[in-house]
Amino acid sequence: MTPEKEYFMQLTNATDAIRIHKIESLYTEAFPACERKPFSLICQKQSQGLTDIFALEENGDFCGLAITMKAEDLVLLDYFAIVREKRGKGYGKMALEALFAHFNGKRFFLEIESTLAESANKSQRIKRKRFYLKNQLTELNLYANVFGTDMELLAYQTSLTFDEYIGVYKTVYGQEKAACIKRLP
Repeated sequence: MTPEKEYFMQLTNATDAIRIHKIESLYTEAFPACERKPFSLICQKQSQGLTDIFALEENGDFCGLAITMKAEDLVLLDYFAIVREKRGKGYGKMALEALFAHFNGKRFFLEIESTLAESANKSQRIKRKRFYLKNQLTELNLYANVFGTDMELLAYQTSLTFDEYIGVYKTVYGQEKAACIKRLP
């Protein structure tokens, strides 16, 4: 019997051109245009300390991206993707564990596309939700329409109010953008 390969997921704050290029390419591939913020704006917010752009790496090999928004003790995992050839192999789980450890002591949460509404990719949405629930996130029973897309909120070992959630958007992108997010019943 051969020993299992040991994995080590590293979060590297992407500030160099090579990592930024890899992240931007995956960002464009993994997220539909209607859900993407201008990447240059995310980079600008990183330089202001309001977002983090992480390259997810295993032994120096690029595995994915994690982009967070931060306000006070709240961290919103805004974008999270694993490169296509590494999906379904445990890299997402390792990346989440690294994020949980990195943001230990902060209230960590994320948005997923609604699994309640009918959609062309409903089975993909349900699979994504199962992944997060299996990896220690819980449902908050908070729902929002975020720039035209219905979302559900999930969190890691914390609670959150809708006003706190909106507060992250206000802090990072301003009152005008935050006003575009509507609470759903």
